[in-house]
Amino acid sequence: MSFRHYFRRPPAVTAAEAVRLVADGAIVVDVRRAFEWNRAHIPGAVHMPLEALPERCLELPDDCLLITFCTGGIRSAGAANLLVENGFDAVNMSRGLVDWRAVGGPLIAGEGHPPP
Repeated sequence: MSFRHYFRRPPAVTAAEAVRLVADGAIVVDVRRAFEWNRAHIPGAVHMPLEALPERCLELPDDCLLITFCTGGIRSAGAANLLVENGFDAVNMSRGLVDWRAVGGPLIAGEGHPPP
């Protein structure tokens, strides 16, 4: 993934909007690393680490909104731009996991980790 993906501000939604959009059928694309995903993740999210996204993005559905997600919203901003450039309808969830937790978005704890 190129640095240019971080220079533009991607379309973005708040965590509260993301919770509503997921209920309406949007898919969360979690671009965090495996150890972060294993700690806790959003139910139904697709785990596709940022490093793998350029090669694997064509595995994602192209018939619904994709919401990119990470811990704080920086990595997922670049991911959203990459997906938009590849023809997907994608937005970034600004402030990521921080705000998702704050608005009460559901999380699944990974094995051996306490509930979030």
